[in-house]
Amino acid sequence: MVKVAFGHQFQRVFSKIKDNLVKDKIIKQISKIKSFPEVGKPMKHARKGTREIYLGSFRLSYCFIKEEDKIVFLDFYHKDEQ
Repeated sequence: MVKVAFGHQFQRVFSKIKDNLVKDKIIKQISKIKSFPEVGKPMKHARKGTREIYLGSFRLSYCFIKEEDKIVFLDFYHKDEQ
């Protein structure tokens, strides 16, 4: 079974979201990622080793560590903030 952890940045951003529809979309994507961790787009260059999944104009960034069978959710941000 895949272990899930949440980074400080993700926790901080997620706690500030007031729109319940957005929170529900994030939770659905998290469960999707838990069942198939390599579903996100692999990042290159400075963000190599991380993956992103799109939620409209937002991005959910995470890291899948195969050796530990662990997913760490790193950040949730608007695409213009890249």
